[in-house]
Amino acid sequence: MSEISPRHDAENPPREPGDMAAEANRATAAEQNMGLWQGLRTYPHAVGWSILFSSALIMEGYDSGLISNLFAYEPFARTFGNEQPNGTYQVTAAWQSGLTNGALVGELLGLLVNGVVAERFGYRKSIIGSLIACLAFVFIVFFAKSLPVLLVGEILLGIPWGLFQTITTTYASEVCPVVLRPYLTTYVNLCWVIGQIIASGVLKAMEARTDEWGYRIPFAIQWIWPVPIMIGVFFAPESPWWLVRKGRIEEARQSLLRLTKPDQDPDFNADETIAMIQSTNELEKTMSEGTSYLDCFTGTDRRRTEIVCLTWAAQNCSGSAFMGYSTYFYEQAGLADTNAFTMTMVQFIIGAIGTVLSWVFMGKFGRRTLFTGGLVGMMTVLFIIGCVGIISRGNTAAEWAVGSLLLVYTFMYDATVGPTTYSLVSELSSTRLRTKSIVLARFLYNLSGIVVNIITPRMLNPSSWNWGAKSGFFYAGTSAICLLWAWFRLPEPKGRTYAELDLLFEHRVSARNFGSTYVDPFAVHGDSQVEKRNGEPSVEIVEHI
Repeated sequence: MSEISPRHDAENPPREPGDMAAEANRATAAEQNMGLWQGLRTYPHAVGWSILFSSALIMEGYDSGLISNLFAYEPFARTFGNEQPNGTYQVTAAWQSGLTNGALVGELLGLLVNGVVAERFGYRKSIIGSLIACLAFVFIVFFAKSLPVLLVGEILLGIPWGLFQTITTTYASEVCPVVLRPYLTTYVNLCWVIGQIIASGVLKAMEARTDEWGYRIPFAIQWIWPVPIMIGVFFAPESPWWLVRKGRIEEARQSLLRLTKPDQDPDFNADETIAMIQSTNELEKTMSEGTSYLDCFTGTDRRRTEIVCLTWAAQNCSGSAFMGYSTYFYEQAGLADTNAFTMTMVQFIIGAIGTVLSWVFMGKFGRRTLFTGGLVGMMTVLFIIGCVGIISRGNTAAEWAVGSLLLVYTFMYDATVGPTTYSLVSELSSTRLRTKSIVLARFLYNLSGIVVNIITPRMLNPSSWNWGAKSGFFYAGTSAICLLWAWFRLPEPKGRTYAELDLLFEHRVSARNFGSTYVDPFAVHGDSQVEKRNGEPSVEIVEHI
């Protein structure tokens, strides 16, 4: 194990190599004992920089909310749609699916690129390059006069968004201590919701316009975010974890000092924290030397890859696509288009409130409990929607009930499964393979999203499968499958350092025992034993290092 190279002076003499394990242990104990307010006082700059990085995802949420709602916007439909017998204009269902999935296809390409680019060039340079690409690609959608050109623009915009999806979550998980990880990683979900709220508000403001600027102005607004974010990211510190993986130890130390206020916590020591990061990196190297995509499917990382991939896929498989159709059910109930769009804004605001409340719930219940509990609640609501769907045809009260139940579903999703996923995927992947693990997880998420975006409109469309609200039965069933998997396979990472999680996976501790297992990853001596705590079986692991 290589020695850390800290700043040496009269007060900080050179350390002996044997001191590293003891320093790593002290840093681990300091993180575990750190409370929320102490974490905010010690890591205020890390919070600010993480929020800045995550704000890039507002653009993705904005466009996803914009493009789906433009189909119902008359100036857009008149330009890109076909005239109907009643004199109105509609974009065909095939092109609706194509444009909706276009960005997802681009994101798949961006995810593949990101797995190599981010680890080679770092998070700062990668996200700056992605923001520059966004500035260029917005020109295509802004000046598009045909659906094929618009589709090309959406696909190209999806490429930098694919990088945003992983870099923002990874950066948030690496620059903050254990106590702040769930809040900064789930803030990513809030940024996505904020983007949707802004898109709904912009379209509401454009409602009175009848010319092409009614949809061009919303596209042009996407030029606003990249420049200020790019300037901020240019001055941001790089992740200390990435710098340690590159062997740039002194730079990692300087970066850590820029992320923190050491004088706010007497237990904080930059050298000890770097020792913990380096020791964790060395520990993972002994378990898995490689950092390629293939390594994500070997040894203990195979299990970790399965967990992060299926956790993210569960977002789509538990019926989240249904949230986009509350406007449809309100229109079926006879609500005017303008009021239906207003209710859509209310839905997104409810989602934002749910995300904020998830921060409280995660601290109280933990990630695993919140994720599985959310699946139970969402499955129940979807089943009720299916039951109401049996009588909803031509029944205004029933259509109102379905639309209102979707608001309840939105709150449940954004208070549980939605934001918790971001915390889980960033915590349960190994630090050396985190970027690639998150890329694979998001890749599966996007693939499942494409499938969902194809089948859900057909479920609801009267000219296709014509299931209507009875589609709730289908997604209640898929939610039950996700719940069964999560119960047996999803561990609880609450309060765990990355080194502790490494050893829990290395010793193949079952998902349900993660919370009750004691781990000492940087012990200088010890062995492994099994004991009972509070009457419950628990594995105590003490590893040599």
